[in-house]
This record gives sequence, structure tokens and C-alpha cells, in this order.
Amino acid sequence: MKPFRFGVSSRGAVSRSEWSQKAKKAEDLGYSTFLVADHLAEMFSPIPALVAAAASTRTLRVGTLVVNNDLRHPVLLARETAAIDLLTDGRFELGIGAGHRQSEYDEAGIIFDQGATRIDRLAESVAILKALWTGEPVTALGKHYAVRGHRIYPVPVQRPGPPLLIGGNGRRLLSLAAREADIVGLSGIVHRKGGRGVDLATFTDAAAEERIAWIKEEAGDRFVRLELNALVQEVVVTPNRDDAITMLMPKLPGLTAEQIAATPFLLIGTIDEIVHQLIARRKRLRISYYAVFAKSMPDLAPVVARLSGT
Repeated sequence: MKPFRFGVSSRGAVSRSEWSQKAKKAEDLGYSTFLVADHLAEMFSPIPALVAAAASTRTLRVGTLVVNNDLRHPVLLARETAAIDLLTDGRFELGIGAGHRQSEYDEAGIIFDQGATRIDRLAESVAILKALWTGEPVTALGKHYAVRGHRIYPVPVQRPGPPLLIGGNGRRLLSLAAREADIVGLSGIVHRKGGRGVDLATFTDAAAEERIAWIKEEAGDRFVRLELNALVQEVVVTPNRDDAITMLMPKLPGLTAEQIAATPFLLIGTIDEIVHQLIARRKRLRISYYAVFAKSMPDLAPVVARLSGT
């Protein structure tokens, strides 16, 4: 089984000093990775933000959770990610997804294609990224991208390239992740209506188990090498777990108390209860890497201290 590790996803800061302190705090609390998402919203653009975070820390890894493939051509993304890997002394991890918020596409004047097309484009992009990370000239003439004899500079410090996370929820995307990624990210959420609606029908332990079975089937022999990640939406440290679950129910329409208690996308209970939940879940589902949002960083810190690296 993979050792436990934990990441924290942060949106931004009002100053360089505040951003630096956030990264240092994550490192001091034992988090493995400092993560930035990729949205055309009130948040930092990930690449420069992660370079700054790495410059403020010594051992903390930095990564995207996740880059929207449609916002960056794979040649440019390969160059940027190779440079950040070098500038962080090999502490970078690339998380990438197919995009889901149509409003961002509309604002930027980018066509929002059907999900299947976005995933096909992502698959082409991943193949180009991996080829370019080798440092060799790459020609790739596909349906969505045409690369002719390009060689990137610099090449990544990590070989054959930075760890690659592909995240999502649907079978087609998770199948791609199973075949190509080092880390498979489970979101538990289905985005409807171009990202304006959220469907929680798969925000359950049973749905996570089903998706991990898909991943295992598609990955074949490489499944044992995969790291499974869950994006945790809420951390509630409390001695009154049942009361906390009851309070969360209005925010999670359609889910029963039992489903809320069991989902891997929420962590609820005392520190001991959460520790036992994570150990049992890793044994059963092999999830070992959890990412939380910055607001939950101090709450989960005692769990991080007890489980990281074990």
C-alpha cells in the first residue's frame, strides 16, 4: 500500500508575504503538497503561484489540482511544467483535467465542447506532454493538436517527468487516468449544466468503490503502482459526529446520514475517529492521498502528523 500523504489547496493571498506564510505553514504542519486549482476566477494562476510557494519552502512539493487542459496548449504546458520542475528542484506534480465550467470558456471565447471531445483532447495532450518531457523532438499529428518536430527547454528534473495526476469522476476520464497517470484523483462530484449544477449522486463510498473497480480493471498490472487521491470537501473535527452529520445534511441534498458518514470526500469526527477511518479505507479502497482546502489545513493537522508517511 502507498504511504499516507496530504495536500492543501489554496486560492491566493493579498500579498507575497501572506502567500509565503501559507506555504510555510503547510510545510510546518507536515503536508506533502501545496496545491493550486486552475480557474478563471478570483484566484492565483497556478504556475507563478507555485514557483513562489516553492521558493518559500524547503521540502514541500507543489502541484496543480488541476490544470484545465483546454486553457493551455500542451507544448506550452510542457515547457512551463518542465521549467517549474527545474526551478523547484524536482518538487512539482502536475494535476490535469478536462475542464467543466462553461462560464470560463464563454468569458475567454473558447468553445465548450461536449465532455467526450474534451476528454479525447486531454488524452492527446497527455501523450504530447509525456513525449516532450523526454527532451527529444516530438511530432504528433492528431485530431486536436499538430506538433511538428518540437523539443522543449528545459527538461524536467524528475525523470521521466513530474508525477502526473488525472482527476475526475466519470468512467471515460478515470479510464484515461488508469492508463496514463501516476495518481488518480477522485472528485466524487458530477458537474451538470456546464458546471452550473452539481450532482451528488456519486458522492458516496459505494460510488467511490465502483470507480476504483473501474480503475483497477483498466489499469491492469499497473494498478499496484497507482496512488489514489480523494479531494475532501469538508473537515469537521468534533466529538459529536452524529450532530455534525445532521448539520451537514441540508448542504448535501439527496444523501442519507449513513452516506455522509461513510463518504471519502468528507472527514468528520474526533482525530482518533478520522485516523481510524482513513486507515480502514486505505485497506479496503487503497486511497492514501487526501487533499483538503486551505480552511481545513489546521483542523486536519493532527491527523497529518500521525499518518503522513506511514
